[in-house]
Amino acid sequence: MDAGELHRLGRRLVALSRSTTDDRGDLSLTAGEQAVLEDVLSHPGSSVSQIQQRTGFVQSHVSASVARLRERGLVQTAADAGDGRRTRVDPAPATTAAVGRRAGRPILPALTEATGDPAEAARAAALLDELATLLLRRS
Repeated sequence: MDAGELHRLGRRLVALSRSTTDDRGDLSLTAGEQAVLEDVLSHPGSSVSQIQQRTGFVQSHVSASVARLRERGLVQTAADAGDGRRTRVDPAPATTAAVGRRAGRPILPALTEATGDPAEAARAAALLDELATLLLRRS
């Protein structure tokens, strides 16, 4: 495998993940809003500047994304207790619950559809579990 194949595999895995977790009734998020929301889910209680540093977006973009996510009820904001000028961002409880429900969905149906063969899908699931052990769980 070379870097190009790894990139294509990554895109394919993201597409399979989305097919498993997306619902037709989901809110439509821009790529920037999705990146900001994912950062907030991974780092609750972060300031806008911390989100900006991790995502690489300019601060005005992060602030605007946080405002839109707050209006939709996906995140909550509060003034920092130590510095009232700083805003802390947390996922809304309903957002955390929805992510948990979606994360628990089985992937075998998507893999079966992708491969066209239940045995190959089961093998792919086992290989993905092994990759997760090697690449994710050790970090």
